[in-house]
Amino acid sequence: MTTATQAIDSAALERAPRLLMECELKPLQGDRFQSTGFADLGPARYQRPDGTEMLLVESAQSVANRLEAAIWDDASDELIAGLKGLPYVRIDCGSLGKTSSIKEFHRLNSPYIWSGKATDATEKFRKDFVKGCGLSEAVLEKKKKGDGGGDDAESVSGVLDFQKFYTAVFRYDPNSVIHGLFLEKIAGRLRMPRLLSGFIEASHVNEVASGGTKFDHVLPSPKAVELTAKDGYGNVPFPRTEFTAREIKASFNLDLALLRGYGLSDEANRLLIALALFKIQKFLRTGLRLRSACDLEPAGDGLKATRPDTFVIPSEDDLLTECKKLVGECKAHFADPAVTEVAWKAPQRNAGKGKGNGKADKGSDDAEDTTEDNE
Repeated sequence: MTTATQAIDSAALERAPRLLMECELKPLQGDRFQSTGFADLGPARYQRPDGTEMLLVESAQSVANRLEAAIWDDASDELIAGLKGLPYVRIDCGSLGKTSSIKEFHRLNSPYIWSGKATDATEKFRKDFVKGCGLSEAVLEKKKKGDGGGDDAESVSGVLDFQKFYTAVFRYDPNSVIHGLFLEKIAGRLRMPRLLSGFIEASHVNEVASGGTKFDHVLPSPKAVELTAKDGYGNVPFPRTEFTAREIKASFNLDLALLRGYGLSDEANRLLIALALFKIQKFLRTGLRLRSACDLEPAGDGLKATRPDTFVIPSEDDLLTECKKLVGECKAHFADPAVTEVAWKAPQRNAGKGKGNGKADKGSDDAEDTTEDNE
C-alpha cells in the first residue's frame, strides 16, 4: 500500500516487466477531431484483423516530445518550479539563443554539445562525461578530426562498461534515461532505448469532409497584376479531412524490466518511475490540444493501469511531491551543480572540404523524435 511518505506502491510493480496504462479520451467540444498527418501518407488509417477501422491520432515520436515538454516552463525557459534540482545540460549558442538537453531532439547526443568549437566549460563536460562512461579521452581526439563522430566514433573497440554509461547519463540528464539515447557521437554502441513510450489511436472511425477558403481582401484575383497564389496572394479554397470515432484511447508503456537492467540505485529507479508517471498525468491534463482542430480531454475514469491491473496510479500532485522528495534523495548521484552549463560555437571547416562526411545520424528511437505534427 502507499504511505504518506511514498506515493507509489513499489510492491505492486516489483515483479512486473512492464507497466501498461491507458486513458480514454474525447473531443473537448463537438465530435470531430483532426489526426496527425504524414507528408507522403496523409492520415495514418489501418484496419484491425477483425475489420475495425482504425486511425493513428498521435505517433509515439510526437507523444515522446509532448511528454518531455510536460516538465519544461517555456515562459522562464527552465524546468517547472517543482522539479528544480533535476539535472540537465544547458547550451548557450550565443546570438542564436539557448537550448538544453531536455529540449534537444537528440537529448544528450545533441550536436550542440558534441560538435563545434569547444569552450572551456564544454571541453570539461565532454571529458568528465567520457571519463564517467569508462572511456579514454582519446575518443574525443578522434572525434575532433571529423568534428561529428561517424566512423571515428564507431572505431572505439573493446568491451564497453555499460553500467558506467547508464550511471553517467543519469548523473547529467535523467530525462535521457526515460526517453532514450543513442550516443553515436562518442561510440556507436552507446544506446539506451526508451523506457517510456506512448501513442493515441481511434477506433471505428469515419471521415468528415469539409474545407475553407483563405480570403485575400486586397487582391482576390491577383492575375491582373501578374501575381499568383504561390506568391501568397488571392483567394485560395482548400479541402479538409477530420474524423469522428467511437473510441479514442491514449496508451502508455513503462519498461520496468529495462530499467532494472540498468543497475541504478533504488532511489534512482523510484525517481524515474515517479517522473515518468508525472509526465503522463501532466500531459493528459494540459497537453491534449494536439492541433488547432484536435483538442481532447480524458474521459471516463482517466488514466488507469491495465498490467498489472492492481496498480493504482497516483495523482499528478502526489507524483510531483514524490519527485521533489526523490530529487533530494538522489542528489549524491547527480552532477554538481545540477545544471551543467556549456556553450556552442559553429565548427570551423577546412577549405576545400565538404561539409561533413555526408552521413546522417543513424536511425534510432531518439532520432525519430522530431515530431511530424507541424500542422
